[in-house]
This record gives sequence, C-alpha cells and structure tokens, in this order.
Amino acid sequence: MTQGWTSRRRRARLGVDLTILGVVGVLLVAAIGAGGISLYQQFYSPSAFVERYIDLLAAGRAADALRVPGVSVDRSLLDDAGIDPLASEALLRSAALAPLTDVEVTSETNKDGTFTVAVEYSARSFRGKSEFAVVQDGWVGVTPNWRFARSPLAEVELTVRGADQFAVNGFGIDRRQVSPDGVDARPLDPLHLLVFTPGVYSISVDTPIAATSGVSVLADTPLARTPVNVQAMPTEQFTQVVQERVEEFLNQCAGQQVLQPTACPFGLEVQNRLADESLPKWSIARHPRVTVVPDGAHWAIPPTDAVAHLDVEIMSLFDGSVQTVSEDIPFQIDGTITILSDGSASIRVGSPDIDPQ
Repeated sequence: MTQGWTSRRRRARLGVDLTILGVVGVLLVAAIGAGGISLYQQFYSPSAFVERYIDLLAAGRAADALRVPGVSVDRSLLDDAGIDPLASEALLRSAALAPLTDVEVTSETNKDGTFTVAVEYSARSFRGKSEFAVVQDGWVGVTPNWRFARSPLAEVELTVRGADQFAVNGFGIDRRQVSPDGVDARPLDPLHLLVFTPGVYSISVDTPIAATSGVSVLADTPLARTPVNVQAMPTEQFTQVVQERVEEFLNQCAGQQVLQPTACPFGLEVQNRLADESLPKWSIARHPRVTVVPDGAHWAIPPTDAVAHLDVEIMSLFDGSVQTVSEDIPFQIDGTITILSDGSASIRVGSPDIDPQ
C-alpha cells in the first residue's frame, strides 16, 4: 500500500509540474508574441517606415530622405500627378529644410494592401497633419520592406514680384538658377519647386532694392501643388537712390537755358520772344518727394508734385517793351523703374530715360 500511495503521489506531482510548465509555456509564447508585435510596430510596420522618413527630414538629412523607397520617382509620374515635369529640385536639400517636432502617428489603416498612415507634427508655428500611402516592397528575411505608394514630394508654385533673388528657409536662390528658361526667365513667370512633405517653407526677400518679411507655406499633402505669391516692397535705400537720381535729372533739365527744356517735365510757352542777350535761367524751387510702388514685375513712381522757377526777360512783339519774368512753374512727374539683368535700375521719368544706376 505504501508503494501504491507513493506512486499516486508522484503522478499527482508530475501532473502539477506539467500544468505549471504548460502555463509557463503559454505565458512565454504570449510574451514572445507580444514582443514580436511590439518590435513590428516599432521597427517593421508601415507606421515605423513613415516615422523613419519624417525623422530624416527632422534631422535635415535630405539626401537620405530622397533614398527612401518611393520618394524619388520618374518625372513622368510626377507629371501624371499634376506636378510640373520641369520642377526644380533646388529645395530638396538640407539647407532648405525647416525643423519638424512633436511627430506622432495617429492612425494606420489597411485597404487592399495599401496602408494609409496619418501623422501629426509641429513645423515652426504650424501644427500639421499628413497622410501617406505605403505598400509592401518585398521581404528581408522574415521582416517586410515598405515603400511609398505615392511619392511624398509636392510642388510650390512660386511667383516673386519685385526681385530675382530670394531665400527659402534662409537658403538663397536666384530665379534664373531654378527656372528652365535660365537667364531668359521672365519676372512674372511662376517658379515650380519640388519640396518634401511634410515641411514648412518660408520665402523672403532681402536685397538692396527690395525686401519682405516673408511668406510661409506648409506643404502637408503629397503630390499637391501649392501656389504662393510674394510681393517684395522697395527698401528705403532704393527709394533714396531713386530720389537722388530724379533730382539729378531735374537739375540737368534746369541747366538748359531754353524756355522748353528738351525731354523735361516743365517749360513755359510765350507769345513774344526773348529779349536780346537774355537766356532763361531755370532752377528747381521744390523737388518732388519721390515714392516707389510695385508695378507688376518692376516698380513705378506715382505722380508727384514739384515746382520749377524761371527767371527771364521777354520782349513784346507789339511795342518792343521788355518785361522781367520771375515765376514759379508747377509740374508733376511720374515714372517707371525697370530692374535690368545685371541688377541695375533703368529709371524713366515720364517719357525721358535716366541713365541706369
């Protein structure tokens, strides 16, 4: 009996041990499964793929971001998506990227093998949200590879009025460098620039002639075209130069000893004639206060009042008497200012031209 009881006791203990081992095995399998799922979500999922791409942008690693599968695509595919096939790649570089922070994947959905990953982030003063389409691109061992089903590149269609040089996120650009027309680029033709999404792009102008505090645009939709218009305003330095050149021009007009100075905005008509040995003496009693305003691709001088003064002796054709004339002659000036390809300005007051400066 003792042996039977001992045997039954051993079998009971073995059952308990086997049960414990079974529970441990189940827990171990569950832990491995949970760990595998966690590793998948962190490193091998579509969300992780998108996060790595955005982390590259946040770190300013533009060249590495371009190598992410599905980012760089054939130009014909960009054309099919509505992106200009000749769009410049000048902004696809580290120097043109702005910081991205607080990146968070908010959702991941699967429809017929295409995963849509939604991401929220901060880009300077913007809080943005973007969605990316991701598909599987083969395997590496037991882990999946991914690529963007639609490139996350987009286009900024930029028109800058009043300047050929500007900066995007501090990166300096000349219109003629990014236009397919090169040196023949027309000032009002939009510039087509490829950009990464997500990203904020601040366009500013700061030249001796024109400046602007800047315009910012958030590129948050892949393969979208965003029109941006920037109007630069004349600098005080530029306005002062125009003022000086207009004054020089009017002083040259005043140096002409005739009643109607050639190609000048003032003069005097008389019915009689000049007295013998009397030549008109002009001076500018009040110079115009010049302002400069945008005029399409260039600039204009709005109509501005001024006063010339004339001293001259006039002989009457009726009785030969001589009259001394000392008279203020009010007049107005206006004009246009064209910025030439070498950066100089051609100033036209009314019809006459002022030499470029």
